[in-house]
Amino acid sequence: MSDILLLNGPNLNLLGTREPDIYGQRSLGDITENLIAEADAIGLALASYQSNAEHDLVNKIHEGREKVVKFIVINPGALTHTSVS
Repeated sequence: MSDILLLNGPNLNLLGTREPDIYGQRSLGDITENLIAEADAIGLALASYQSNAEHDLVNKIHEGREKVVKFIVINPGALTHTSVS
């Protein structure tokens, strides 16, 4: 069980490699490792999941309910603009 479920949407798997001058040079893995460490420092467990498919993200939300996740944080990525993911 995780206290926090971090969901990352379409194209966030490309962080660090796709247009780094705009989106930065840190990968999603780098960012996730930092967030896990921050959560751990305050006594919380964080699990992270990334998908380019909206239905996979919805399924993770449903699984979180079954696993009694306390918080869900969503970084929807390309789902937030023009739906061109």
